[in-house]
Amino acid sequence: MPLSAVRPPFDQFMATAEAVARARPEVDLEMAREVFHEAATLLDNGLALDGLDEHDASAVVAGLCIDLVTEDPGAAVRARSEATLKNPGDLHDPEAVSRSYLIARSIMQL
Repeated sequence: MPLSAVRPPFDQFMATAEAVARARPEVDLEMAREVFHEAATLLDNGLALDGLDEHDASAVVAGLCIDLVTEDPGAAVRARSEATLKNPGDLHDPEAVSRSYLIARSIMQL
């Protein structure tokens, strides 16, 4: 997936890269874009969102955008997966979303 062709819901990663670079002066914008582009590519190629509808896929990427910039992304993604089952909010398929978080964590080796 070329950097210029990042499509929804993965385009949220590019917005996150830009936000992180703005908030943290020590972060190089191009490097942040490359890292999040790689995450998008891995998840897309690994079919981490396979079977989710557009709404739930977007929710997973939004959650990952938050978790991947924490001190311990692996623990954050695992906790989000568990929290999704306890409080699904407006998700259409909370069990599939929870599994997608764990698949993403595995694919990214967090």
